[in-house]
Amino acid sequence: MSHPIERHMTDFLEYLEIERGRAPRTIQNYDFYLRRFARWAGLSSPSDITEDVVHTYRLWLNRTLVERHGNPLKKSTQNYHLIALRAFLKFLSKRDIKSLAPEKIELAKQPMRAVAFLETDELKRLLAAPLSLGDTVTHLRDRALLELFFSTGLRVSELCGLRVDQINLERDEFTVRGKGSKIRIVFLSNDAKAALKTYLERRRDLTPYLFASHDPAKKNRKKGEPLTSRSVQRIVKFYAKAAGITKDVTPHTLRHTFATDLLLAGADLRSVQSMLGHSSITTTQIYTHITNQQLRRIHKQFHGKG
Repeated sequence: MSHPIERHMTDFLEYLEIERGRAPRTIQNYDFYLRRFARWAGLSSPSDITEDVVHTYRLWLNRTLVERHGNPLKKSTQNYHLIALRAFLKFLSKRDIKSLAPEKIELAKQPMRAVAFLETDELKRLLAAPLSLGDTVTHLRDRALLELFFSTGLRVSELCGLRVDQINLERDEFTVRGKGSKIRIVFLSNDAKAALKTYLERRRDLTPYLFASHDPAKKNRKKGEPLTSRSVQRIVKFYAKAAGITKDVTPHTLRHTFATDLLLAGADLRSVQSMLGHSSITTTQIYTHITNQQLRRIHKQFHGKG
């Protein structure tokens, strides 16, 4: 027979699915982190969750648990465990179930993470790479895919889910459903619109997805199937190599480049937050290194000139 705490966890996961509409992957992650806590703590009731229990749990995460390759658990991964636990405690609090107050859990401080982005010349070479290798429908697709990444800052999963009927080339914008099923508007540059128009005019398949496979010779892939996130990652890496870019380039690098380009042109952080679909400005603040670059240029231009 399951303990009350396990039944409450099941209720919480069902709440995330039905009332909050969270993605299956998110629910799966929360389930994993909460069950790990429940197994470690061995508690039978939510009221048994105390500050001392959480403190000891944090020490266990930090000192005992290791990553797959034997390295200590990263601070970010430790925080994922705590975020899941805090969300569960908020759920209990809303239902007047006695337990630890969620605000008692503070996340571990993490060092500001470095953001990899493409310099202007690298970006130009990458965007030009597909058509430098040919003009088949696959090359046109890949050019449109790269242009769309840079124009919109989409996540790879968002791009793979796009359908042809979402894109109206008469308009410079369309809506996309992102993390947490949040809908936001993204905008098309003239280059992205032109690349998409050329690609769609050349296509002859009837698949509803915007980016489809056009190479039936690919193993385990049928012509007309939508590209997977893994396929898009391989495409981006292939053209980065073809363009002579030595750094590791991923779809997220293009998302970082999109944000970097906006900030260097003078966009404010709040606007960039909206365009990226970040729920918190804290996430967008990883781009403050851009502001630092602008300050450095101002210092160099004006300091000691009086």
